[in-house]
Amino acid sequence: MTVSLAPTVQLPSGGRLPMIGLGTWPMVGAECTEAVVTAIEAGYRLVDTAENYENEDAVGAGVRQASVPREEVFVTTKFNKKWHGKDLAKESLEKALERMGLDYVDLLLVHWPNPDQGRYVEAFEGALVAQQAGLTKAVGTSNYWADFLEPLFAAGYVPEVNQIELDPTRPQRDLVALHREKGIVTEAWSPLGRYHMDSVMGTPAVTDAARALGRTPAQVVLRWHVQQGIVAVPKSGDPQRQAENLAVFDFELSEDQMRAISALEDPNADLNDPHTFGH
Repeated sequence: MTVSLAPTVQLPSGGRLPMIGLGTWPMVGAECTEAVVTAIEAGYRLVDTAENYENEDAVGAGVRQASVPREEVFVTTKFNKKWHGKDLAKESLEKALERMGLDYVDLLLVHWPNPDQGRYVEAFEGALVAQQAGLTKAVGTSNYWADFLEPLFAAGYVPEVNQIELDPTRPQRDLVALHREKGIVTEAWSPLGRYHMDSVMGTPAVTDAARALGRTPAQVVLRWHVQQGIVAVPKSGDPQRQAENLAVFDFELSEDQMRAISALEDPNADLNDPHTFGH
């Protein structure tokens, strides 16, 4: 069976990151493994997990069980604050790889900066140590806002990817602009809206575009992401929805449709603040 694959974006380390991936939180166990297998068989080539999701074992099982060779699947994981240190992150990834039953991951992210520890630069340095050891091909950050990225830049480091909470109501424009300036790939978690999907996908800007294009609201919102060069990792365990989420590369939103969706930005929308939230 021929499947359509998502376009990819080039990473500085040489890998290519697919523009649409499978988010796996909060799936665990057999449900998660099955979701990973069906997604890969449907054409997904990016699977996202994390230590804190407690499903690295299930994700690894899905990657191993799928019929697609391991080297064709881009696997991302993230490590928690207890591993923030130049000599700790490598150990965290070794343990993660043991849980996953894999020899390496394609991308390792610092999950949250956890500024109360003051080790978010050292955490990234630890990820680099893991990369030098061949345990991960690429390194990046997650939930690093500008005031956490700037110390990295000052130390001479630039993450390849920064995965952040981002949807049309929370576009984080200034942070995305900084990413573009520095050559960092923006990756969106909860790209369809975290606990308020109706406030994104139920809006006229989205539903009107979906109706005009003969697409689902979710497809329209994901197209809004990728049309800006933003990688999106929506979570779904439903095979039909997985297929729909991946099928966003054979149509385009008009300038007016893009503008209308971008106008959904809500300056009062809640964001998980990395100054106070983390693990």
